Amino acid sequence: MSQTLVAFRPARQRWSQFYALTKPRVVQLIVFCALIGMLLAEPGWPEWRLVLPATVGIWLVAAAAAAINCVVEQQIDRRMARTAWRPTARGELTNAHTLLFAGVLCAIGSAILYHWVNPLTMALTFATFVGYAIVYTVVLKPLTPQNIVIGGASGAMPPVLGWAAMTGSVSSEAIMLFLIIFLWTPPHFWALALYRAEDYRKAGLPMLPITHGSRFTRLQVLLYTIILFAATLLPCIHGMSGSIYLAAALVLGGGFIAHAWQLWREYSDALARKTFRYSIWHLSLLFAALLVDHYLSPWIAHAVA
Repeated sequence: MSQTLVAFRPARQRWSQFYALTKPRVVQLIVFCALIGMLLAEPGWPEWRLVLPATVGIWLVAAAAAAINCVVEQQIDRRMARTAWRPTARGELTNAHTLLFAGVLCAIGSAILYHWVNPLTMALTFATFVGYAIVYTVVLKPLTPQNIVIGGASGAMPPVLGWAAMTGSVSSEAIMLFLIIFLWTPPHFWALALYRAEDYRKAGLPMLPITHGSRFTRLQVLLYTIILFAATLLPCIHGMSGSIYLAAALVLGGGFIAHAWQLWREYSDALARKTFRYSIWHLSLLFAALLVDHYLSPWIAHAVA
């Protein structure tokens, strides 16, 4: 029995290393946004025979992209305190093992999406994989301080993927969800880059606080949060959502602007961390409010009538 346990522990440790490559917390947010897209695409409850394979397929392809990112950035990760623990950075997994792992995940996820969802969702998900793992990670991130703005298009795709999975098309509503995440991404990551500036400097990455300074970056965070606030009102203007979502968008957006304003006026690492954490709650609660509004507003309207 003791020999079995001894043999089991290294295997469990190896699987935990592979699991860490998938950046679970990041992928969870991706899948959450994709699921919101699926639920919002239908007036009632969605077809669960599509939801389950779509969720699994998107998760697998997103996890594969994260693993590729770990391979490409392993030298950078070693120089950054935030990422030095990753198995590729520590040399615990070889590039060959990681690339094989990513390839298998991407192939299985793409096959699931093609055969059990629809070809459009598979194509869009694979394009998102290429956009993040290749275009953003290999090309944009090491070359331009606008990396997160341009590369943010890949990170904004999950609700579009979810929408396409349910409808087989991409509508204006899906584009609005894309736009919200696209505009949310820069202030979210720049808040992180502000208090991790020294890490990025050591890694040689041209993040905005390194190339243009703290004050300019803080101004960009403020401007983007204001533009983001306007974009979050589009679902109400379009008629996609009602008063429940509107109230959430006003409160959450006002809070984000308040954080950005304070960060611009008087900087501290603690405030940058607080703004970064708030941005995560902002997006999560905003999309949750969209979902609540989607299901409760018709019921409230019917009850009032």
